[in-house]
Amino acid sequence: MAEQQQVKPLAPVAFRDEEEALSTQLNLRKRIYVQCCGCISALSLILAVVVLVLFFTLFRIHDPKIKINSVTIQRLELINGSLRNDVNVTLLADVSVTNPNVATFKFSNSTTLIYYGGKVIGEAIHLQGQAKARRTLLRNVTVELDPEKIEAVPSFRSDLNSGAFSISSYSTISGRVKILKIVKKRVVVRLNCTTTYRISGRQFVGESCRPELDF
Repeated sequence: MAEQQQVKPLAPVAFRDEEEALSTQLNLRKRIYVQCCGCISALSLILAVVVLVLFFTLFRIHDPKIKINSVTIQRLELINGSLRNDVNVTLLADVSVTNPNVATFKFSNSTTLIYYGGKVIGEAIHLQGQAKARRTLLRNVTVELDPEKIEAVPSFRSDLNSGAFSISSYSTISGRVKILKIVKKRVVVRLNCTTTYRISGRQFVGESCRPELDF
């Protein structure tokens, strides 16, 4: 009787164990892959934020500034109510170029024009140079003024009688700022100034300057 009973086959336990192990391994690989992708995405986001912060702060190029600190006139000599034509009038200006950037501001030859009565009476050329990062470059500018051009201005006699001359200057500096050979910017700084020279005190008063920038 016992011999006639059929023997039922055992369940494939070994096969199910292998399948579960393979599934666990696949899930583990997926989890690691997701974690790696998350880390890469987070690092990429952090790097992008750092680049943006550097671009808008450290790598941002600011405007250089020109300032005329003082102006004096030498050899302005009058004879019988006229200027001496055999001696050029010399205008001396103390000019500063301030560079607020983290890189050097290099500029080429620049010019300064002196106007009186709407006409150019003198011109000076400044040699090329550079203002170091976050530094101020000081320069002395010498302009030779032509006495004949000064006397040719229609208002010269009336200004001479009043004892004051209204003079204006126009300075231009063209240069470039380069940061790590990545960020480059061409800058043209212009400065318009108007002042009054009083003959009695031999000094300039009421100076007013207006800067202009081109990029």
